[in-house]
Amino acid sequence: MACRSTSPSSSSAVEKIPSTSIRVLRSVEAVRRWRRPHTLDRRTVGFVPTMGALHEGHVSLIRAAARENHHVVVSVYVNPAQFGIAEDLGSYPVTWAADSAVLARLDRELADDGAGFLAAGVSAVFAPSTADMYPAGFPGQAPDSPGSFVTLTPISSVLEGASRPTFFRGVATVCMKLFNIVQPDRVYFGQKDVQQTVVIRAMVRDFMLPTAVVIGPTVRAPDGLAQSSRNVYLGARRRAVAPVLHDALRAAETAYSAGAGARDRDAILDAARSLADAVLADQMALAPAQRVRFEIDYLSLSDPETMQELAQVDPARGAILSGAIRMLPVEDPQPDEDRGHSDGPLVRLIDNIIIQPADTAAA
Repeated sequence: MACRSTSPSSSSAVEKIPSTSIRVLRSVEAVRRWRRPHTLDRRTVGFVPTMGALHEGHVSLIRAAARENHHVVVSVYVNPAQFGIAEDLGSYPVTWAADSAVLARLDRELADDGAGFLAAGVSAVFAPSTADMYPAGFPGQAPDSPGSFVTLTPISSVLEGASRPTFFRGVATVCMKLFNIVQPDRVYFGQKDVQQTVVIRAMVRDFMLPTAVVIGPTVRAPDGLAQSSRNVYLGARRRAVAPVLHDALRAAETAYSAGAGARDRDAILDAARSLADAVLADQMALAPAQRVRFEIDYLSLSDPETMQELAQVDPARGAILSGAIRMLPVEDPQPDEDRGHSDGPLVRLIDNIIIQPADTAAA
């Protein structure tokens, strides 16, 4: 399988996003040349790794990095190693022009605002090729593929890892590479991908990497849907029903908050299932040209550090409520109906809510 380029071809001249001072770095060596003087000058670097298709969740992380660091680097790289053989690498949105516009606009806003931001803007974008990131060759996407990978177990084999067995191997591997290349003082991830944050924190801890992991809150639309690059696949019909996962998790959170008697796993997760089942029943009562079908992949109540399933919530430790649903392609699509990017394939959405530990002093 050939990997698509995520951006225009490189040039020997210094490349910048048009009408900005944002450097575009295409190679490992270019990043190291850029990074070296900032290390000598003791200037901190905040790093926001992305696969492009930038949205408000990414923007919030870049803003957080600008508040806390002298320089901000954003990577734009669609990492093939975190896609399974049958997953959507070939159709994943590649939006270099739109991403450049987002970064240019944010760069101007940071420069104009100034107050509260240590960085005056976005310093650089790292947009490598797969040949640069995987010099030994295109990374294998099967569980038994040969290659140099970073694997953390058992955290990578549960929940998302059970559904996507090579996903966290690919995430950990590319993040290890990116951290080694950029040498950031701080890296920024969103809470929406909660298991990913647990994996990255474990990797930084276990491999003693000299970087701090900063987790930003999930950015949501007014109806609660978490911002995600894959939302572009939904189209109008499925987008209207997509908040069902967040609503189900909120129902579970409400069940937990009802009192000590609701700390049992079944009582908490049954509330989520009941809400999702009711929404699906309402949809299935509609005509095929109107309805939206979805399937629950999993609903989880897990430990906040290990992601292992819990029978009960310990209020002193808290827990993670999480889930995934598959939004199936629309039935009987209508003429000129907005089916979403790439004609609206199956879309897998994830979300989570953190049950915060109780104040032990008050307990």
